[in-house]
Amino acid sequence: MSSLRPFRLTAWLAAPAAAVLLLLAPATQSHAQTQAAQATPAQSADPTPAPPSQTTIAATSPEQRGVTTRAIDKVKQVAKSAADIFSRVPCLPPKGGAKAMGSLPHVAGKLVAGKPVVIVAFGSSSTAGFGASSPDFNYPNRLATQLRRHYPTADITVINAGVGGEDAPEMMKRLQTEVIDVHPDLVIWQVGTNAVLRNLDPGDTAKLVEDGISRIQAAGGADVVLVDPQYSPAVNQRKESAGKMVKLLGKVAELRHVGIFPRFEVMRDWHENQSIPVESFVIADGLHMNDWGYACFAQLLGDDIIRSVGQIKLGVNVPADVRAYRPM
Repeated sequence: MSSLRPFRLTAWLAAPAAAVLLLLAPATQSHAQTQAAQATPAQSADPTPAPPSQTTIAATSPEQRGVTTRAIDKVKQVAKSAADIFSRVPCLPPKGGAKAMGSLPHVAGKLVAGKPVVIVAFGSSSTAGFGASSPDFNYPNRLATQLRRHYPTADITVINAGVGGEDAPEMMKRLQTEVIDVHPDLVIWQVGTNAVLRNLDPGDTAKLVEDGISRIQAAGGADVVLVDPQYSPAVNQRKESAGKMVKLLGKVAELRHVGIFPRFEVMRDWHENQSIPVESFVIADGLHMNDWGYACFAQLLGDDIIRSVGQIKLGVNVPADVRAYRPM
């Protein structure tokens, strides 16, 4: 983060030493490792942690210096790949997808007015960033980076409230403390995947999510965007349940007049229409996204937010009760 601190990212951004240790770990880290990385206090939004001081290096053994040097090189490589991750496979919107979208009036109005904006990314392991090679590649941090580039003087906080393994029942238990009490302007709620994998009733999940949205709206009127399950081999093994979940979350979004980011549809388009191999955006466990998948997901979601702000700047009249939208 620069000294001006246009952003305050309060989760997943570790101190330099912690970032180095995380980068030395295997890409397919455990959920426990992911949780531990999340618990590290935020220090900097810069993708490349500062190298240790000369004094610190001199105090270590030759073996330790070798490990430190390799870790720093790894950090630099990750930083470089963060900039050119789309150089070989571009991130494109779905072909022939729905073009119309509503707005995110609360967060957009704050950005237009130059007021501080708080965004809470609420969800499970897809939000926490399981499968990413470093914290810089989870989707909340990628989204924050994109918004920082577009609004360099904005005061934006992106909070990563993702906890691996959870779904609606567990999330509802922490909705008050980790979402509502933060007084967010935008809540991005990724939900439904673990319910599908556990064979839970999609209808029960939809009801809990609807109740949660009602509580968020009653507490302060924050904008809400739902993110449905991912298109991946593990989810596709339960195709019928996944299909019901996607449809029901879409209906909840329409009923509560909130946004819906159709992740399942977007990821299926990557594979079926853009001919991108599944292994190019999903890691070996057949479930979680990799660096490219998180980056493209964040890019398309960020494009929606930026477009919504543009609508308000141009004076586009979007009815307040028509906010559900599809990306692109």
